[in-house]
Formats: sequence, C-alpha cells, structure tokens
Amino acid sequence: MTASPLRKDHGAASRHPAIRSWPRTTRDQLPLALWSAAEIAEAVGGTASGEFQCSGVEMDSRDVRPGDLFIALKGEAMDGHKFVEKAFAAGAAAAIVDRPVDGPHVLVGDTTEALHALAHHARDRSSAKRIAVTGSVGKTGVKEAIFSALDRSSRGHAHRSVRSYNNHVGVPLSMARMPARSRFGIFEMGMNNAGEIQGLTANARPHVAVVTTIAPAHIENLGSMEAIADAKGEIFSGLVEGGTAVIPADSEYSARLIGHAEKAGAKVVTFGRSEGATVRILDAIPAANGGSLITAQVGDTRLCYSVAEPGEHWIANSLCVLAAVQAAGGDLGAAGLALAELGGLKGRGARHQLTVPGGKALLVDESYNANPASMRATLRQLGQTPATRRIAVLGSMKELGDFGPAMHAALADPLVDAKIDYAILVGEEMKALGQALSRARAAALSQDMGKPAGEALGNIPAFAHCEGPAEAIAAVEEYGLAAGDAMLVKGSNSVGLGKLVDHWTARRS
Repeated sequence: MTASPLRKDHGAASRHPAIRSWPRTTRDQLPLALWSAAEIAEAVGGTASGEFQCSGVEMDSRDVRPGDLFIALKGEAMDGHKFVEKAFAAGAAAAIVDRPVDGPHVLVGDTTEALHALAHHARDRSSAKRIAVTGSVGKTGVKEAIFSALDRSSRGHAHRSVRSYNNHVGVPLSMARMPARSRFGIFEMGMNNAGEIQGLTANARPHVAVVTTIAPAHIENLGSMEAIADAKGEIFSGLVEGGTAVIPADSEYSARLIGHAEKAGAKVVTFGRSEGATVRILDAIPAANGGSLITAQVGDTRLCYSVAEPGEHWIANSLCVLAAVQAAGGDLGAAGLALAELGGLKGRGARHQLTVPGGKALLVDESYNANPASMRATLRQLGQTPATRRIAVLGSMKELGDFGPAMHAALADPLVDAKIDYAILVGEEMKALGQALSRARAAALSQDMGKPAGEALGNIPAFAHCEGPAEAIAAVEEYGLAAGDAMLVKGSNSVGLGKLVDHWTARRS
C-alpha cells in the first residue's frame, strides 16, 4: 500500500521553519528566575550559603510566599532577623541576613545597604524604560493606569510598585522585584518632607518623571504650596540624560515645575486643557457607564478614547497617562484600551454595589487618603452621581498643620454644591467643618424664618460628628441605607474608615 500524499514526510529539516527561524534577542539570554544565589551575592557583595533561586523579594514575613527572598531589615523598633524562621516556614527560598542562620542565605554586613544594592543591580541589568510618578493627588491611580497601558502593549513585560510602596524602603524593594526581562518599570514616589524624593529618584534613575498635580498635602511639614511644588520637582533631578519630565499644564505651579525640569536638562511634556499643552483635551462628554468619552491631541496625533473611572480629575489623569506612555515609547492605542477597562482600587475609588432594603446602594471607597483637592474632586463627582440620597462619610485630613481648621471648614461649600443629604464627619479635625455647617444652617434659618426648615436650609446638609470609625458605622446604621443611595467614604488612612467600608462590603450580598 502506498502512502497518502497528505502523510508524506519531507524530513525533519523542513518541519516548522517559522519556529526554527524565530529571531533570538539578547533578552532571550536573560534568566527566567528573578534572582539566583550567585547574582544576589554579586549584587550585594555578600556570601551565599549555597545554590538557590528566588522568584520574589519580601521584607515582611507576614507577606512571604513560597519562593521569596526574605530581607531581614533592621529598623528603629524592629529587627527582621527575629522573623527569619517564620519566613522560612512560609516558604521563603532564602534570606539576606547580617548573621548566619539555619537555611539558605546570603550573609552581608548591613541588610538595608544590601536592599539598595540589590535594587541598583536590578535597575542596571534590565533594559526597561523606567517611569517615576509623584504628585499630591492621584499618583497611585496614575501609576496603575500607566502600568496597565504598558503591560498590555509589552504583552506582560511591565513591572510596577505594588500598593503604595513609595518611600525609602518601598521604592528599592519594588526595584529589587523587577525581572531582568522587563521592558518597563513604573515606580511611585511619595514624600512628607523636602529632600525625600531626591533620594528616591537618584536610586531609580527614571527615563520619564511624572508629576500628577500640586495640592496642599503635607503642607504642615513644608509650609507653603511653593515648597510642595519644589519638593515634587525633585523627581526630575534623577532623570537619565535625555529624560522626559511630564508636568500638569493647568497647575498654577506649572512654570515652577518646568524650571526644575529644565535645570535637570529634561525634555518637558505638559498635559491639560491649556492651549499650549503637549497633550491637550479637545472634548470630553459623560459616558453611559459613568466615565467619560474624550478626544485629545497628543502631539501630532488625535486620539479618541474612553475612561472607565468617573470624575473630572480622571480626565486630567488620563492625559497624564497618555503623556507618560508616549514619552516611554509605549503604544497610545493600548493606553486608550487600558483606560477604558481600568477599575477603582481599594481605598482609592473602588465602587461597590450594596444590597439594602428595596434594592441596591452605591458605596465609593476613597478611604485610603485625603487632602483638600481630592476631597473637593470626589465630592464634586458624588454630586454628579445619580442617586436618591447622597451621603458623605468624611474623615480628617492629616498633615495640614495650622492650615487644617480653615481647610476643613472650607469643605462646607463643596458639600452644599454636591447636594449632600447627610454628612458624617469623623475625627477631631472635622469639628471645624461641623462648626462651619452649623453656622451656615443657623444663618439660613434666620434669613428665611417664614419658610419651613427644610426649604430654608436649601442644600445645607444635616450632619453628625463621630470620634472614630465605630461611631461612624453606627451613624450610618442609624441613618439607614436605602435603595438608590450613594455613599462616599473618604479620609486619611490613619482615621481608619477602611473599617467602615469593610463592614458594609462584607454585607453587600
């Protein structure tokens, strides 16, 4: 019997020529494991106890996963060496320590210095374009959006700092976690005082440095808005030669930031509504899902895209994202798709549908952070959200110093403008807002004594003041959520309003 022509064998040399001729690049020679014992020892100048490989890096034994490298950092109040055994029990593959331990390890003189050395080695071994993001408002959301855009266009080869790992420990830890094969690395940078970002950006050496906006966060420590702008502008000092500075064109401190960027020799890219902005909004209309449909001019390119996240502030954020993605050599089309799919983060805009009597109520979780600018933006968005009743649970804004009482009291007008039905004010600093609302209600009643109280008060909300989250939970329970309600929960993280969010989302089904 003769063989069928369909089964004819032309020999191994002719099989799958496309696969056999697949182009090889230098990236293909890079290791798949995050770190090997030899690489760690070389990077930190330490001595490895033996051969091992690690798939992650962690400094908190509670977060260790199988395969991680545990770095036993020593702080003022805690010594990570006390938790080495716990880290190994959780599956750590090895540890960086300053004393011999039972288990695979690299022995060094100083574990903090070793963390920084490992971060620098991770930075230098990779050809990834690095993007650094700071700003008084929106830096975590913008960081996540840039990552989503670049991860999509690089097919999974983007890396970023997780959560808010944006300080002198979080940034090097995030860098040490960056795989050698990464094409992009996005790192958030925060500060409480002048000089802090300068140290962070000097370590990261970004190709693109982004400032989202300037607002009175940490003004207690810095003393003025100009000083805040200067502290944020430090991010440009670490740019590589020929790097790009991304700056908000609509900020009144734009020129000040541009001055810092030019001093650093950076190429300047601006974003906003201003006529001369490099990335400029041409049109924006509300979308059916609560977000926005936007047309923007990006250099010589006109781009139409949608943003899933609601609010005017996210329109500005999206322009910032486009500017950063283009500066890093990413794909604008992928950025548009990422913005269309982006969801709110826990504590930073996550939206929950709660099951309540009669149907569903909306809870907007902004419990992680708060300053005057972000408070105004989220209250404005709440006012634009269709709802039967609007409830605002507002926690104290921290680190405002002597400016605090006036800045808290100034939130009375945004509450009125947003047509809030009931406000629950949480924390000592929020007493100033309660006093402002009391004065406004008294003035309204005295001016319209002939009208019913509800009509005389207009949009001035009723309110309750609570000392902490437990009282706030009780206050919401007493008020009673009903179908069609929309509730915003926002405050500085230390107020603890995440407990209120957890209380309600645990019951949402």
